[in-house]
Amino acid sequence: VQLQASGGGLVQPGGSLRLSCTAYGFGLDYYAIGWFRQAPGKEREWVSCISSADRSTDYSDSVKGRFTISRDNGKNKAYLQMNSLKSVDTAIYYCAADPLYGNSCPTSSRYKYWGQGTQVTVSS
Repeated sequence: VQLQASGGGLVQPGGSLRLSCTAYGFGLDYYAIGWFRQAPGKEREWVSCISSADRSTDYSDSVKGRFTISRDNGKNKAYLQMNSLKSVDTAIYYCAADPLYGNSCPTSSRYKYWGQGTQVTVSS
C-alpha cells in the first residue's frame, strides 16, 4: 500500500503546477483524499481535500480560488492544480488518503495513508 506524490518543481511567481497523487496496492474509490504542505521551519498544514462519494471539495483560506483538487478513480489518481502561485506556497506537498466514504473529507491529519511528498518552490 503506497501513495506517491509527484509533479513538484521550480516555478516563477504567478505560474502554475499540477501535482499528482497515485495510489498503489489499493483503490481510491472509497477514500477521502487530502493535500497538505510543510514549509521550512513551519508545521504541516492542511491545504485541500475531496470526498469519496460526491467529490465535495474544501480548501484552506490561503489557497481558495487559486488551487483546485480533483480525482480520477479510474486512474487511481488525485490531482492538485495550483495557479497564481506565490512565494509563500513554497513547501513540500503531501497527499494523503483516508478510508472515509461519504460526502465530507477530513481537514485534520487523521488520514491513514501518506505519500512521500514533492517539493514545490516558487521563486523568480
